[in-house]
Amino acid sequence: MDKSRENLRIQKWIVSVAVILLLVKTVAYFLTKSVAVLTDALESIVNVIAGFVGLYSLYVAAKPRDDDHPYGHGKAEFLSSAIEGVLILIAGIFIIYEAVRDFIEPHPLRQLDAGILLVALSGAINFIFGQISLQKGKKNNSAALKASGRHLLSDTYSTIGIIIGLVLIFFTGKVWIDGAVAIAFALIVMYAGYGVLRVSIAGIMDEADKKLLAEIIEFLNNNRRENWIDLHNLRVIKYGSVLHIDCHLTVPWYLSVAQAHSEVDALTLLIKNKFDNSIELFVHTDPCLDFSCSICTKENCNVRKSPFIKKVGWDLKNVSTDRKHSITTPGTVRIAN
Repeated sequence: MDKSRENLRIQKWIVSVAVILLLVKTVAYFLTKSVAVLTDALESIVNVIAGFVGLYSLYVAAKPRDDDHPYGHGKAEFLSSAIEGVLILIAGIFIIYEAVRDFIEPHPLRQLDAGILLVALSGAINFIFGQISLQKGKKNNSAALKASGRHLLSDTYSTIGIIIGLVLIFFTGKVWIDGAVAIAFALIVMYAGYGVLRVSIAGIMDEADKKLLAEIIEFLNNNRRENWIDLHNLRVIKYGSVLHIDCHLTVPWYLSVAQAHSEVDALTLLIKNKFDNSIELFVHTDPCLDFSCSICTKENCNVRKSPFIKKVGWDLKNVSTDRKHSITTPGTVRIAN
């Protein structure tokens, strides 16, 4: 199944479940009149809104590229997860407001046993769908699904805390625990919202994924071909479930266009087989220059201008720069313009 369609199908399930759980938690609140349960119900409202936003974003992201969007519509996923993060923060603020008001004007709770069962059921369902959403989001590189999964899992953890609080109230009769639990987990929810918002903004702003870059560079460094004299200006940009990788590859100057293209094909195939077939690579080939000879490991080169001195290992620092590598003196690596 196409990744975009699979993401869309999973998000539809998440939205449907979110609507049902909202109804369950609303019933639990009216049964118990607990601010802590209201916390769960309010977060479910956010789940429903964010679910529909995520569903629309995945629908947009699944559209094929066109003249106006040559890189596709994948950025829509980051916008939806940013909206979800903001909604989570707003919900957390409102929960704290309600909890403080309950401290000032406390009211008795009721039917805690029924409320505990309903909240526990909703938490278990949230956990299952949160795990599915997060795992599929990581597998398909979907920002929207990963945001939904993290949100559902944070909702599950806050639900566990709320259940513990309700059980304590049930056995101790201390009503103030209700507001304290609500505030504590409102803060947890807000922290999760900040995390979702932070990742979304990073994606919108094309922030470098240094962990992924380092992993790609290490893999290429360990699988270098002799015609890959130098690699530099490596960048990764995320567009939803598609990764766009740009880089400059230095090859021997005397290769024909077809031979240089063959080296690019080998690099592309290597990365796609290791990481993901949805990766798009834009590789610019550079001809080697005189100073390249000192780092070139190619044997039996009839046009070599100077002897080989040292092989330059590729790492995040020297491959990310937009300059070719060279050696001025034995053992000294420099970056050349």
